[in-house]
Amino acid sequence: MEWIRSITFPTLLISSLCFFLLIAIASSDEVEDETVFTYIEGTGKGPKEWGQLDPHWKLCETGKFQSPIDVPNGKLRVVPSLGKLKKNYKPVPAVLKNRGHDIKIRWDGDAGKITVNGTDYKLIQCHWHSPSEHTFNGTRYQMELHMVHRSASGEMAVISVFYKYGRPDPFLTKLFHDIKTVGEEEENLGIINPRDIKFNGRKYFRYIGSLTVPPCTEGVVWTLIQKGFETNIRPTQPLDGRTVLFYAP
Repeated sequence: MEWIRSITFPTLLISSLCFFLLIAIASSDEVEDETVFTYIEGTGKGPKEWGQLDPHWKLCETGKFQSPIDVPNGKLRVVPSLGKLKKNYKPVPAVLKNRGHDIKIRWDGDAGKITVNGTDYKLIQCHWHSPSEHTFNGTRYQMELHMVHRSASGEMAVISVFYKYGRPDPFLTKLFHDIKTVGEEEENLGIINPRDIKFNGRKYFRYIGSLTVPPCTEGVVWTLIQKGFETNIRPTQPLDGRTVLFYAP
């Protein structure tokens, strides 16, 4: 199966130069309880220990297709036959939640979808990592947004947007006060339009990876499209012979 991601130049709260857009496909949800794992090494619950904390998380330690990775310039294969990402989002009510390890927006209702390789994935939620989890030739961005989608059969597609410091992003500017003040309880945001998260692009990268939090489910297809704080990031994982594909029309 072939899947698509795109990268563009959004106007971001902390980014405007360029960003990458990734899509991931997976069959297992991320763990939300921050008390059972951490991103801090030396605590006994950091990324190197994730695979030992729960039998269902073994892939975090033994998996050979783990994410995130550093995307290299020198190990790309050009594939001109890949398609475009199709998206159709709708404004619906949403809530904001502080999960401890990140901030999440959950849409309550039909917020629209993306279509990847003929399969529809409905938008469920988005959340942020700071700094970015993936790196590009060793460069890490200031923040990474994941837009999480789910298909009718339970597979997930995640679009990730990478931010640099720059001009204000309208989407984050609108939510800045709520994000800054959210407590332990969910906060109603009213109508939130996912189309305010701007991304587009005609060139992209692709590789096979995993969820970046436990249970580290593999079989995730990441596609990166390019045009142009307490840390909550998992260290990049070895490629282990994987090939990163690149598309340009």
